[in-house]
Amino acid sequence: MQDHAQHIHHAGHPDRATGHSDHGSGGVSWAMAARATLHCLTGCAIGEILGMVIGTAFDWGNVPTMILAIVLAFFFGYTLTLRSVLRAGVDFRTAFRVALAADTLSIAVMELIDNGVIVLWPGAMDAMLSDVLFWGALAISLAVAFVVTTPVNKWMIGRGKGHAVVHRYHH
Repeated sequence: MQDHAQHIHHAGHPDRATGHSDHGSGGVSWAMAARATLHCLTGCAIGEILGMVIGTAFDWGNVPTMILAIVLAFFFGYTLTLRSVLRAGVDFRTAFRVALAADTLSIAVMELIDNGVIVLWPGAMDAMLSDVLFWGALAISLAVAFVVTTPVNKWMIGRGKGHAVVHRYHH
């Protein structure tokens, strides 16, 4: 699991070696954006899978199961960030606001793409947990969501938004 504390440099803060800032300069690396997106993907995947397992176990229909999966994706996405910011010694209220600011757009884009792929994939909505189609469509939908969300995160971090907000608490 990717941890925010492992990030070495972030947009908006001067580079210690050069004194230059990436804030708004487009100097955010694709690797940094990919790490932020992978963090988001981790929370989203946990929530998506848990929501689908619960919905299937209770024999819910597609819509309630998908709603639960999306709610849990946001919950776990925010929770991973919240945990990281709290570890930096920030109070809960501030950490909660940071998690909302850091992850909302990223998770929303990821969920839109992920669920869009599942809805449009023939038969995926009706696949059972024991079906290869279920896991294959889920894996591909998450991969597509990762590819689409990474440039969004790169853009946000480059403007001091998204995961750049989290980095302010890890010096």
